[in-house]
Amino acid sequence: MRPHSILVSAVLAAATLVGCGNPSAPSSETETATDEQQILTLYSARHYDGDQAIYDAFEAQTGIEVRARESRAPQLLETMKAEGEASPADVIIAADAGTLWRFKDAGLTQPIASEALEAAIPGALRDPEGHWVGLAKRYRGIAYDTERVAPDAVDAFVKLADPSLDNEICARSSSNIYNLSLLGHLMETQGADAAAAWADTVSDQFARAPAGGDTDQIKAVAAGACSVAIANHYYWVRLATSESEADRDVAARTAFSFADTGNGPHVNVTAGAVAANAPNREGAVAFLEFLATQEGQALLIAETKEYPVLDTVTLPEGLPAAPVSGAETNLGRLGENQVEAARIYDRAGWP
Repeated sequence: MRPHSILVSAVLAAATLVGCGNPSAPSSETETATDEQQILTLYSARHYDGDQAIYDAFEAQTGIEVRARESRAPQLLETMKAEGEASPADVIIAADAGTLWRFKDAGLTQPIASEALEAAIPGALRDPEGHWVGLAKRYRGIAYDTERVAPDAVDAFVKLADPSLDNEICARSSSNIYNLSLLGHLMETQGADAAAAWADTVSDQFARAPAGGDTDQIKAVAAGACSVAIANHYYWVRLATSESEADRDVAARTAFSFADTGNGPHVNVTAGAVAANAPNREGAVAFLEFLATQEGQALLIAETKEYPVLDTVTLPEGLPAAPVSGAETNLGRLGENQVEAARIYDRAGWP
């Protein structure tokens, strides 16, 4: 508890003692319960300075103060496991449906009952059992050298297995959740055997051993180290809209394809869940509902360059119109498939 909060509690306790015998004076237990309801503890795997604007807007609207603990998702997961039922977490925010599946699988989330969220967020972007909801969309696609690769050569992920791309592909580690979810999606649309054959061929066509993040892969394409790279769309958009001339030059040397998986592009999400032992469950649901409003959506995607789940929200500067999606795979399947996806990558020799 903050020093200021401790001081306030002490003053309230003293006031209660002085007012003993007055039926209208609240008890210390009531004061404590009321005070706790005005606090929301957020465990967030996001790391953007602009997120403070989200917390400020929510507090202005509801009177609930957001106290955010930011770390990488694996660390937050292990922290909550160690905290057990005593965890102060009310809300969990993390990227990728596969990540939220891990929290759910560990028993760290609970079903969310909210008509507002069900009305705002498409069913394919929500956990089938209601444990998490997608709040912003992210597309995994292919960045490519426009001088060396034709657009129709990278308009589908299966085309990365074409022999013409031998020694031309850059990608990050297979253990990254984005790649696990991508293969999990291909397992749904192509079948496990075809997805395994794809992973085996692509891993044989790497220009270099997987290293670094998505931005590193895009920069490698611009530098000529490879001609195509698997990456999420917002990494390319951030380069294109960067204040750095060098970053903008990287984007200018490349283009981004919203590659098909067999039933449209690979869509994933930044998602939110209510913690299993949330002290402020009502506030947690209210926070997720706020993020699904016009204001909340605009604040959520302004810095990240993700796509809103609400079609009526104005896109951030530099973000192209979202691709027209076909049938969507329910994102809950991506998490369920990730264990087998990891085995497939291992057998394929994809580091």
